[in-house]
Amino acid sequence: MSEQFIIGEQALRELEYPQREAAFFYGLFLRGHSAEELRRDIEVPPQVLARWHREAEREPSLREVLERMVEYRRHVLAIFDSLIGFDTRVTRLQ
Repeated sequence: MSEQFIIGEQALRELEYPQREAAFFYGLFLRGHSAEELRRDIEVPPQVLARWHREAEREPSLREVLERMVEYRRHVLAIFDSLIGFDTRVTRLQ
């Protein structure tokens, strides 16, 4: 297995809590960081996705882990976007 993709059990368990990471990014947003920059930090860029796809073709055992990581990042982004939307609605109501 490619060494750069070896993920321990602890790291895999962390993928079960996207709310934590979304909250971290939301905290950065509240401290003045750009929502667009934070979204770019959360997303997996297309060139990384392509590289991961090539790695998974060479090492099929990686496919499940990589898919799980991508899904996790998408979930973090969805939660972050909902928090940003919530923040925008609350600000307008005040």
